[in-house]
Amino acid sequence: MSLFIGLMSGTSADGMDAALVECLPHQPARLIHAIGLDYEPAFSNQLRELAITAQASVEELALLDRAIAKISVQAVNQLLAEAGKQPADICAIGSHGHTLRHKALRQQKLEEGFSWQVGDPSWIAEHSGICCIADFRRRDIAAGGQGAPLVPAFHQECLSDSASPRMVLNIGGIANLTVLGEQLAGFDCGPGNALMDEWCQLQWQQPQDFNGERAATGAVIPALLEQWQQQGEIHTYLQQPPPKSTGRELFNLDHLAINTGNHHEGHYHPEDVLATLSQLTANTIADAVRRFGHADGDILVCGGGVHNPDLMQRIRAALPGHTIDSSAVAGIDPDWMEAMAFAWLAYRTLNQLPGNAPKVTGAQGFRILGGIYPA
Repeated sequence: MSLFIGLMSGTSADGMDAALVECLPHQPARLIHAIGLDYEPAFSNQLRELAITAQASVEELALLDRAIAKISVQAVNQLLAEAGKQPADICAIGSHGHTLRHKALRQQKLEEGFSWQVGDPSWIAEHSGICCIADFRRRDIAAGGQGAPLVPAFHQECLSDSASPRMVLNIGGIANLTVLGEQLAGFDCGPGNALMDEWCQLQWQQPQDFNGERAATGAVIPALLEQWQQQGEIHTYLQQPPPKSTGRELFNLDHLAINTGNHHEGHYHPEDVLATLSQLTANTIADAVRRFGHADGDILVCGGGVHNPDLMQRIRAALPGHTIDSSAVAGIDPDWMEAMAFAWLAYRTLNQLPGNAPKVTGAQGFRILGGIYPA
């Protein structure tokens, strides 16, 4: 058998992606079918709040672990039904789970690094009838790595056949950049959609700025943009060389002191603040490319940000020497890249092959990732 399922619940906390992928030796992974399940708004809000505040009881966390697992099984069942497959047709599920907190290594203090994902893999295996592979990040961390990002190894496997310099930019809740080549590099380069989405939820009770329409009507506020880019911890992170990874604990509105209350941003038009947040995302991406990426060549974009024309226009304007397109031009649907990656990582684990890229994560060497939970 060669079919694997990848499950991904990303930093945006808006839903669960499931991808059915064919993985064969010495061949690129091939997408067979994919679906996305949207979370209920209250559940999304709960996940987003926990990612920032980390305030929850043990019982609440245990129930959340189960809730993500149940949604995972629902996604698997729907995917199988639409693809006309049975559990017996699938080798394994690669479940990323949902990240509640990612705290990367700092100053080589091994004991400080951890990454915590919920989504009980025993429940997934039991109720899907399919072997589940999960907990991909902690072995890399145990080996001295960041535990993230893991997807650059998949990018290298599937997208490194270009004759010209090539990079992959994933714009999810957090943006991460993969620099393909003999010296593979990859790292979280700053906020993706997270800050813009949070502002839309706060101002208009909308999950996101659909098609970037609201930001396109706003005007960037230069003083505010400069203030955010120079904010202490954020500035330190942006200037830090790879390997590096981050999450919502750093990039959130409270950290930027944005609020609808008595903060000084209150007199700005909401659309102008949104446009400034969009420009912040574009600037941090462009700065990462200029400092650590190829000087020219192609940038393939995946993740939800590829569907935001305002953001894409800002990135293109900031990087005029690069050709910036959806990863679809290279044959991979931008909406399913990460779910495909975790199907591929499950294939690697089941075949006793390493799944990390030490030069990306900073681990002491290649490691087989994840725990195997038989059906």
